[in-house]
Amino acid sequence: MERHFVEADLYHRPVRCEECGGIMIFKGVGEYHCEDCRHVQYDDYGKARLYIEKHHGANAAQVEAATGVSQKTIRQMLKDNKLEISQDSTAFLKCEICGASIRSGKLCSKCEMNYHRRLEEEQRQAKNMQGFGNAKKGDSGAKRFYYG
Repeated sequence: MERHFVEADLYHRPVRCEECGGIMIFKGVGEYHCEDCRHVQYDDYGKARLYIEKHHGANAAQVEAATGVSQKTIRQMLKDNKLEISQDSTAFLKCEICGASIRSGKLCSKCEMNYHRRLEEEQRQAKNMQGFGNAKKGDSGAKRFYYG
């Protein structure tokens, strides 16, 4: 829940229409429409996405100069998998575990797979331990613990 508020502030999502003061309604991919006058505004993601679509291969400095979206915000969008570094770029992000070059996100595919496997194993172990200590009474020789 806390991350939602941080992200909302980070991407400068419009709440009020800059034309009439009406409430902005989210329409998808960073686009908002005023419920009163239908004026269209974009959050930082929408601005960056539109610029990149028109200027394929633009770097973060070019996107910042053209849209006003900070390079810090652009890096966060890359880490959140909202944007991806183009194939022909020489710039890369680094996997936060092994340091491998990646185009978006925080982890390379190998580390992400291992991370999720560890999470699944931890969840499986936690589930198996839930019934631990709930011994059935009067069942001599039967199951010692009840799982379920």
